[in-house]
Amino acid sequence: MSTVAGTKGEWLESWDPEDEKSWDSRLAWRTLWVTTFCLTLAFIAWFLPSAIIPKLTSLGYTFTASQLYWMAAMPGLSAGLLRLVWMVLPPILGTRKMVSLTTLLLIASTLGWGVRVQQPTAPYWELMTLAFLAGIGGGAFSGFMPSTSYFFPKAKQGTALGIQAGIGNLGVSIVQLLTPYLIAIGALAVFGGSQMMEFPGRPPEEVWYQNAAFVWIPLMVIGAILAWTMLKSVPVKANIKQQFDIFSNQDTWWMTLLYIMTFGTFSGLSAQFGLLMINLYGTGNPEIVAGAGADAQLLIPGYVVPEVVKYVFLGPLVGAVARFAFSPLTDRMGGAIWTLISGIGLIVSIAATIPALTPDTSSAASLEAGFNHFLYGMLAIFLFAGIGNASTFKQMPMIFERRQAGGVIGWTAAIAAFGPFLFGVGLNLLGAVPFYWIGVAWAVMCVGITWWRYARKGAPKPG
Repeated sequence: MSTVAGTKGEWLESWDPEDEKSWDSRLAWRTLWVTTFCLTLAFIAWFLPSAIIPKLTSLGYTFTASQLYWMAAMPGLSAGLLRLVWMVLPPILGTRKMVSLTTLLLIASTLGWGVRVQQPTAPYWELMTLAFLAGIGGGAFSGFMPSTSYFFPKAKQGTALGIQAGIGNLGVSIVQLLTPYLIAIGALAVFGGSQMMEFPGRPPEEVWYQNAAFVWIPLMVIGAILAWTMLKSVPVKANIKQQFDIFSNQDTWWMTLLYIMTFGTFSGLSAQFGLLMINLYGTGNPEIVAGAGADAQLLIPGYVVPEVVKYVFLGPLVGAVARFAFSPLTDRMGGAIWTLISGIGLIVSIAATIPALTPDTSSAASLEAGFNHFLYGMLAIFLFAGIGNASTFKQMPMIFERRQAGGVIGWTAAIAAFGPFLFGVGLNLLGAVPFYWIGVAWAVMCVGITWWRYARKGAPKPG
């Protein structure tokens, strides 16, 4: 590489990733890793409520199952709305300002949850507000991903975006995996005292639930500092009006439908997985456990109620790993074929999981078999959703010109971020079985779109 782009303050000059002479690969990869670190923290903040909400009743809150579904859905609603804002920020603020300021904003909801889990005294509206603010972490995706795409040539964007999105998505699994360990370490509880959690058939357990939130705040401060000191910005000539010309391109709408199938499924199930498991095979099913807290009674002799925290992180982990593991394959083979495989896999895995959504409570053995069926079916759904997350993000930079590609990535991500909200509403109002059949129908539609528009021989927009 003989010459590289110059800089004018934080803004790069003569930046063209497609020109080896002006492309600074070290700057591009540094941008990727710093932004990915901050995006991971954003997903942690976004899905922190999903790790806390299923345990609110054990901490002494008295919310109904319906209220908890709505609360778990709220970060998805706000993330979808906020992504519509963040999608237009990269050309306006630039990568450095946007990533730095967004990472600082994550502290608000994270701090709030850490304070409010210590005593079961917060009103419902306040926790709903904190759940809404957590959506800032989800909104960040639609700014971070397009801005990172400006730093890489098209040939490497599938891998780069797959790494960033995949590792960022790991934030969901990280917060759900580490929460049960963090809350058990009293030495971490610099602020506040302990709480007693009630479990059916077991003595109360002393925990420090504020640790699940407070431990991330120093990392958020570090992330903001790294972004401010290490990142640059690519000048992209696109005001808000120009960015919205993507809506006159039909592929914007087709890719939106496909990304709802993939990331909408991933984010929706990540947010609702714990509550769904509790309400089907745990303490939320009145045919399994009667009463709550210390008065809870197990109605199925010999059945061991699954500890949700041992399983709930697995789904997001599988989906996130699939996203970055399959990204290099999409660069080699194209995204369309993998989106097709993702859709077919989702049809099969969702349909195969549906029988397990109606637990057989006749015996402990049948319940355990049903739980295993449910768990493995859900993991298969996460796997194929993760593959599709990688492949769709390979397709978009190939289908659209550079300026439009960033906007389309932001837009599709914004709409798919409503996944947690839509899944919460659908599971609450329709029930699991009808809602999953809707998922099958949606995947069938998306397979048809992918084949006709992108994957078949002679397709109008192969990618």
